[in-house]
Amino acid sequence: MAERVIALAGNPNVGKSTVFNSLTGMRRHTGNWSGKTVDTAAGRFRRGENEYILVDLPGTYSLLTHSAEEEVARDFLGGDDPDGVVIVCDAACLGRNLNLALQVLEMAPHRPTVLCVNLMDEAETKGIKLDLDALSSALGVTVVGMSARRRGEAARLGAALDRAFAAPTDFPVPLCYAPEIESAIAARGGERWRALQHLSEDPAMVDGIVSTLHARACEIASAAVSAEGGTACGYTAADARRDRILTGRRTAYPIMLVLLFFILWLTVEGANYPSAWLGALFGRIESGLLGLMEAWGAPAWLTGVLVEGVWRTLGRVVSVMLPPMLIFFPLFTLMEDAGYLPRIAYNLDRPFRACRACGKQALCMCMGFGCNAVGVVGCRIIDSRRERLLAVLTNSFVPCNGRFPTLIALIVIFFAGNGGGAVSALLLLGLILVAVAVSFGVTWLLSHTLFRGMPSAFTLEMPPFRRPRVGRVLVSAVVDRTLFVLGRAAAVAAPAGLVIWGMANVTVGEMSLLGWGAAALEPLGRLMGMDGAILLAFILGLPANEIVLPIVLMIYTAGGSLGEVGSSAALGEILVANGWDGGRAACVLIFTLFHWPCSTTLLTVKRETGSAAMAAMAALLPTVVGVLLCIVVNVIRGSLL
Repeated sequence: MAERVIALAGNPNVGKSTVFNSLTGMRRHTGNWSGKTVDTAAGRFRRGENEYILVDLPGTYSLLTHSAEEEVARDFLGGDDPDGVVIVCDAACLGRNLNLALQVLEMAPHRPTVLCVNLMDEAETKGIKLDLDALSSALGVTVVGMSARRRGEAARLGAALDRAFAAPTDFPVPLCYAPEIESAIAARGGERWRALQHLSEDPAMVDGIVSTLHARACEIASAAVSAEGGTACGYTAADARRDRILTGRRTAYPIMLVLLFFILWLTVEGANYPSAWLGALFGRIESGLLGLMEAWGAPAWLTGVLVEGVWRTLGRVVSVMLPPMLIFFPLFTLMEDAGYLPRIAYNLDRPFRACRACGKQALCMCMGFGCNAVGVVGCRIIDSRRERLLAVLTNSFVPCNGRFPTLIALIVIFFAGNGGGAVSALLLLGLILVAVAVSFGVTWLLSHTLFRGMPSAFTLEMPPFRRPRVGRVLVSAVVDRTLFVLGRAAAVAAPAGLVIWGMANVTVGEMSLLGWGAAALEPLGRLMGMDGAILLAFILGLPANEIVLPIVLMIYTAGGSLGEVGSSAALGEILVANGWDGGRAACVLIFTLFHWPCSTTLLTVKRETGSAAMAAMAALLPTVVGVLLCIVVNVIRGSLL
């Protein structure tokens, strides 16, 4: 059986990851905005006797590299020498996409190559028609049109790959650059594309190279594309009207706030009742497990470890986390799929530049709301190392999905009063805005002290507005995000429950290990408006932010029954019985926003920066901010009492 390595290349936001998923059956996350794919992924698929290994490269506009993702794509295409290449283009923006296609073909004109013209359905709705035969003749490669989001389309691309290997053709018309560029290429010798790479470092040469590529791409696109009632670039008058509203000076920020408020309101309003139901369910199951262990004659320590430790912690994690995630993630993903998130990044470009940071940091911030570790990896799209470090170090200032359940629960219990979900959502929105403002402030401070410099320019492509694929979004949000995050939290919560139960039941002198730990942290906890048990819970919750509140409850109720702990009323009773009031809850909310990120994020920072010192700094910065803010709030609270 023949095994062939196929590189999957293309501009950002052409549906490349969707093509990858449709061919391999994998679930690589896709989004309707540039910068999503910042590393490579490999998957297999088979056609008859041929087995293909498909490598999804980062989206790039050019092989004349200026960023980390462009270098990854260039090095794989040129250095690793794949057996074949699939170049994915957007049918509605063919002229712009052909710049990369021409460079890939010039790099290896004899290599089997397929040009996959994706998103044919969107082009059709915009009045754009393509002559794929003319395109194939002009480029000398196999061309296939498809809409990768539709079922069954992958088979057509697989068949095109088979044809490309069966009868490979050559790039018929090599690009002819200006005489001085051609002379410089000849003088360097060796491979033509490597000579062009070196010449692109010369500002006097790069303009000529880019102009030639652009002119040839436009020439080919003009012969193959016709627009009826639309535009050849795919950006319609309706798109322009929407963007004038969504990115306008007077309307952009109000619309952002209203949409975020709406999402938060639905999350808060819809999560409380399922949480209470799940808490009661886990409580009944716990009672049954205790009876079962007693009937079996299990020793007390085994019952404590399995039921009061592992099961109880799992129950609290699931009942507190699952309902908010089942609402928040699908709504957030719908905005992403529709193409609104890059508009948010565009709107935030101005304040980031005012902080002397790169506007691309806004993209990483948006990723951080889902997972800070993902946001840190996403910082690869920033070219400048200085600006990339700024984005890495401040990404955890925005709350990730693991912190939202704690924020929502405490707001509902202590601050919403009779206002219901609307007041809770408004308060949660305020906390998020505070987190974003602090992120801007720390970025500004770092860019004027440790990381001095001026912001660099960058290109952000606005993707077309697309009708969200509701069914696929729901599946992706539930399977790829909710269950993944819940599974990670459960995997951490189970051993954490065991450790906490052990610490609560192993005594040194007259006090348990849990008591000793809480007592040691009590002075600092009191100074910050909390107590030692809360600080201990944050420390034990280092593996995952999701388990901090369940650990607090485990410490307070060590040896007690689970009960209906998923309900806000039951949570409130436990917390109030242990000295909580609005002031303490406010300090916990602040420290939930600003403290060290989870261990996964810290390891990701070390891996991405290659520096343990940067990982330590990523933990120290938000923690210092959180401690200082908690002390200030506690002092003000004390002066008012």
